[in-house]
Amino acid sequence: MKNNRITAVAAAVAMVCGAMSFNATADMAAAERWINDEFQPSTLSKADQMKEMEWFVQAAAPFKGMEINVVSETITTHEYESKVLAKAFYEITGIKVNHDLIGEGDVVEKLQTQMQSSKNIYDAYINDSDLIGTHWRYQQVRNLTDWMTGEGKDVTNPMLDVDDFIGKQFTTGPDGKLYQLPDQQFANLYWFRYDWFTDPGIKAKFKNKYGYELGVPVNWSAYHDIADFFTNDVKEINGERVYGHMDYGKKDPSLGWRFTDAWLSMAGAGDLGEPNGLPVDEWGIRVDDKSRPVGSCVARGGATNGPAAVYSVNKYVEWLKNYAPPNAAGMVFSEAGPVPAQGNIAQQIFWYTAFTADMVKEGIPVVNTDGTPKWRMAPSPRGAYWEEGQKLGYQDAGSWTLMKSTPVDRAKAAWLYAQFVVSKTTSLKKSHVGLTFIRESDVNHESFTERAPKLGGLIEFYRSPARVRWSPTGTNVPDYPKLAQLWWQNIGDASSGAKTAQAAMDALCKAQERVLSRLERAGVQGDIGPKLNDPKDADYWLNQPGSPKAKLANEKPKPITVDYDELIKSWQQ
Repeated sequence: MKNNRITAVAAAVAMVCGAMSFNATADMAAAERWINDEFQPSTLSKADQMKEMEWFVQAAAPFKGMEINVVSETITTHEYESKVLAKAFYEITGIKVNHDLIGEGDVVEKLQTQMQSSKNIYDAYINDSDLIGTHWRYQQVRNLTDWMTGEGKDVTNPMLDVDDFIGKQFTTGPDGKLYQLPDQQFANLYWFRYDWFTDPGIKAKFKNKYGYELGVPVNWSAYHDIADFFTNDVKEINGERVYGHMDYGKKDPSLGWRFTDAWLSMAGAGDLGEPNGLPVDEWGIRVDDKSRPVGSCVARGGATNGPAAVYSVNKYVEWLKNYAPPNAAGMVFSEAGPVPAQGNIAQQIFWYTAFTADMVKEGIPVVNTDGTPKWRMAPSPRGAYWEEGQKLGYQDAGSWTLMKSTPVDRAKAAWLYAQFVVSKTTSLKKSHVGLTFIRESDVNHESFTERAPKLGGLIEFYRSPARVRWSPTGTNVPDYPKLAQLWWQNIGDASSGAKTAQAAMDALCKAQERVLSRLERAGVQGDIGPKLNDPKDADYWLNQPGSPKAKLANEKPKPITVDYDELIKSWQQ
């Protein structure tokens, strides 16, 4: 009887082991199928892709059958993750992922709610690295440096290669810890109609009027001239009304991004420094030598309402009113984004490379019959206050974030998924789908060398030394959710004409300081939270070196342009 029981147990164990072996084999069979059918090209050989997937199968075994929830904003890259990579991950690991796609503002709201309530809403978030200052100060997210060597070591991919991520400096706090892992990245650049800018007749007409060559504007003075020229001199091309500028102006949360995404730094409002100005950043917030925010208004050493910031808002309003299509002022970001692809916009100073995938579709007015674009992207022109050594534009870096309020097992399963969608096995193909690079190895892969002529300068930009001048919001911003919402409300007053640019920026800096003051009184961020300076006469700060900068006597310096093809050659030398 005893022997029979032993035999029965042995048989059962054999059946379980056999089933486990079969399941592991089945998982690797799924991995091989996905590698062959979907995950090509890759910077890894197929053998190394299989090696990486084998690690995922083994590391995920304790979580097999679990269902987790993650969230991101709705862009092409994340749609690919939600529809394709989540399915692949399930078939390979047995972990089901509900990857929700919602608006960017909604992502921030959900994350803020989880921070305030400590209730687990999502097991992981892809939220912008703009929140790095928030995460570092509140310490409500798992810092990944400690996670990967401690509690999450058993689920951290040995082939992850963190140093290959081009945005890791954006997600690292002043303490040197990595708080978020980049998932997608795109820049805010200058966009223009290359075919129009190289047209001999148009070029001759421009030079005859302005005395210099039509080309990529290096500064805002040249951008202004080009905007005026196409709107008021060219007027029509092939019977279509054309405009020299495109933007949007409706009082909406997306209007806030239009400005916090480094518009003030493009004008030159902040201090020198890359990836962000110090001690004054692109929001006009000053910090002290301990990274504590000390002011936003000029009276406390900030620059949010300084001459350079006011100049930036005045230019935005002037160009929107005079050179953009009449309905642009009533548009939000999502409505304005597709307009240049319709074929009647000559240039756009504030254009996200996330639109590249939609701008290269065959059959649209801005693509030639051979599939090459009629347009190009180039570095953003700089404002009158900009100095060499400052950041020049914005880089969006949507990044994986693990909250401490998420239970450990769910955080581990979510971390596996996060690593899967950024792994070298999957990331190059994902980069081809969404054109939002996160790895140096992907940017430099031969497949993008081949594809570059059809991407309008995207690859040349990401391979260029200029790339480092584009960066997300830095660590000076102590509470992104609370502060970001102030921008669209106040900028909207300037956009609508309800307030002057100066009055709008005065109101904005005071509103920011009220939030900073509340944080200081609450003490919730400890010794790295705000500690406001006492106000002083504005002239005191305007006469100090650096930002805030005194008003220039001439805010329209000599216009400068550069030939696009020569610019690209200089990058490649």
